[in-house]
Amino acid sequence: QVQLVESGGGLVQPGGSLRLSCAASGSIFSISAMGWYRQAPGKQRELVAIRAPDASTNYTDSVKGRFAISLDMGKNTVYLQMNNLKPEDTAVYYCNAVLREFYSAYDDDYWGQGTQVTVSS
Repeated sequence: QVQLVESGGGLVQPGGSLRLSCAASGSIFSISAMGWYRQAPGKQRELVAIRAPDASTNYTDSVKGRFAISLDMGKNTVYLQMNNLKPEDTAVYYCNAVLREFYSAYDDDYWGQGTQVTVSS
């Protein structure tokens, strides 16, 4: 079994910063990528940022220059540093991992439980 445990959400004023963390644990053989998605009320879940162990990274356009994703493979943990937050960043943020468990022949998607980020004055 694999678990993704997130932390770091909360309420912040516009222009503020937050740092999200997500640690993967369990029977992990290899990790292909870890990242963050978000879902605002009434909207579809969207990719925020994703990073692979080879440092290849992808950000959605609306967060480029404000958010930074990093990956600590020694801890199987992904971080999302969010700066200059805007009200439109308000959403539930979900951690995602594409990984392979021991005794599995393929990668699979795993999700965290979600953490609320609210940007409001």
